[in-house]
Order: sequence, then structure tokens, then C-alpha cells
Amino acid sequence: MAFIALLTLRDGMKKYILGIETSCDETAAAVYCTQTNTLVSQALFSQVALHEQFGGVVPELASRSHIEKISIIVNQALLAAHVTLTDIDAIAVTSRPGLAGSLLVGLCFAKALAYTQKIPLIGINHLEGHIFSVFLEHHVPFPHLCLVASGGHTALYLVLGFGDFQLLSQTSDDAVGEAFDKVAKLLGLGYPGGPLLERLAQEKTFQDIRRYPRLRRPDLSLSFSGIKTAVLYDLIARNYYSLEQRKIIKHDHDNVVDVASSFHVAIGDILCNRLNQAYQLYPDIKAITFVGGVACNRYLQGRIATLAQKNRLEFFTPAPKYCTDNAAMIAFVGSYKAAQGKFDTLHLDIATTAP
Repeated sequence: MAFIALLTLRDGMKKYILGIETSCDETAAAVYCTQTNTLVSQALFSQVALHEQFGGVVPELASRSHIEKISIIVNQALLAAHVTLTDIDAIAVTSRPGLAGSLLVGLCFAKALAYTQKIPLIGINHLEGHIFSVFLEHHVPFPHLCLVASGGHTALYLVLGFGDFQLLSQTSDDAVGEAFDKVAKLLGLGYPGGPLLERLAQEKTFQDIRRYPRLRRPDLSLSFSGIKTAVLYDLIARNYYSLEQRKIIKHDHDNVVDVASSFHVAIGDILCNRLNQAYQLYPDIKAITFVGGVACNRYLQGRIATLAQKNRLEFFTPAPKYCTDNAAMIAFVGSYKAAQGKFDTLHLDIATTAP
């Protein structure tokens, strides 16, 4: 109640929301102005170089890096916005889902600021941030379908309004971004694997050469471990990969390109099939949005845009800087939660899974 009262006292001021995101391997902060509905600034430190040698995110290293960088990044965002902590009216921080250690760094830092500055705290669902990230640049009509696709999550939502969304389906195993990274690793490529595979697939103009199996179920279920296994068996059968040595034993550029191209087409088919099925169930939707790190993939963007156009739906996807993990989307969600009076106490805790 004290937090809400404090916000009311500041009604005559510009309401600045400070967003903090540390759910995985990006340390990010942003300042959003609710009076003008604009993103004022953002700052980010990426840990890709730190984790590249391991072929994926190492949780302990990620949390240590957040500890080292979070104060610097928050200060950068405040300086770029030409504001100080005394100008901040609420702090929005990712509290779920994500890596436990990483989440704790961001939440503890946000709590310390909220306590010392006596300003409200708002816990944000990281996936809700992605769902509404597209609103940082576009006016998207409701209701619409939203496909969230990243390295840690793949889910399909029906979005009815700000903060009002329903989970329709989510992956039962690997996220689609994780599948990209694992296939890239099978091929002896670097990390992150998605951009590398996309560049290679362009050489064959995304042809379905290997014809990997698709997920064929009558419901909206999502799964990507099967196609990853299909790639593995294909490489073993062609004597390119050794299961005993757990590495590629025959390097052939044409083979890698064929796999990358076919893998893209199969993933595109799976995602478009599920979106089309969802549209049949919810014919009143007005648009499709594609968000999350995998939404940076231009081929998949094109496939989904074509599907939307065929069904006379609008299609929206954020700029790449808002597709990957960022604090701008966290600050934006914090802005409408503040307007709705949805604040948290300092007893707010993290959760590694989505609600």
C-alpha cells in the first residue's frame, strides 16, 4: 500500500520505469517513460563471447558476470536517459522464468534500489516481456496469436489484451532455439548456432534436400527433439558423425549446407502448421506476432509472414534488438502493470519456471 501511495504522490511527474533483465546470459537495463509511451534508453552486456567456448550457457559463469556488470549497465541506462534514481517511479525486474543464479542477481539488485529509494517493485514474467516486446515499435490489434521462440522457450499464445494472454501450447522438450544450437554443434559449428545455420542454408536457398520428418499431431503440441535426433541419425548413416566419439568425423561443406537448409525448411513447416491450426481454432484473431531470439531468423520470418498474408492477417515481429533478451520489453510490461496498480512487495521471489 505504501508503494501505491508513493506512486500517486508522483502523479504530477513524468513516470519513469527502470527495467532490469538478467534471466539468462544478457545483463540489461532500460528506462521507459509512461507519460510519452516511449523507450528513453537501454543498455546491454552480452555474454556470448564468455560462453562460446563451451557451446552453450554455463549458469555459474552467467551469474558471476551479472554480478560484475549489473551496476555498470543500470548506470549506463540512467545516464543515457539523462535521469537519476530519484527520477525513477518504479522498478520492473524479471523474476521468472530463467536460470536461478542469474534471476537472483537482478532481483536482489532491484530490491536494493526499491528499498533505498522507496519506490515500487514490479516482478515481470520474462515470457510476458517477449509477448509484448512487439509493442515497443508497433500497434498490434487484439486478439492475436503470438509465437514465442527462443533458446529456452517455444510457446504459442492467444493474446487478448495487455497482461491478458492464454497459453495454447508449448514445447514438451527442446526449445526451437536449443534445437538450432544442438544441430550446429553436431555439425561442428560454433555458438550460437542459429545465425550460422541460417547463413549456410542460404547457399541452397532453403531447399528441403534431406526431407527430415515433421511433427504430425492433430493438436497444437510442439516438440523439437525428434528432428534433432533425425539429423543425428542422418549424419551417422552417411558416416559423417561418430556416436562413440561424439563428434563429426568427416567434414564436408556440401553436407553441412544440405543439413542446414533441410533443417530450416522442416522447422518452418512445423511452426507454420501449428500457427495455421491455431488460426482455425481462433478465426477471430487479427494478427500474428513472432517474438524471441529465433524471430531474428529471416527465413522463418518470411514463412510466417506468408502464412499471415494468405489468411489476410497482419504480421508483426520486433527489431532484432528487441527479439533477443532485453530490458526494454521488461520496462514496457512494467509500465502497463504500474498503470494497472500491480506492484509487488520486497518478499517477491524468483521462479525458474513460467507460471
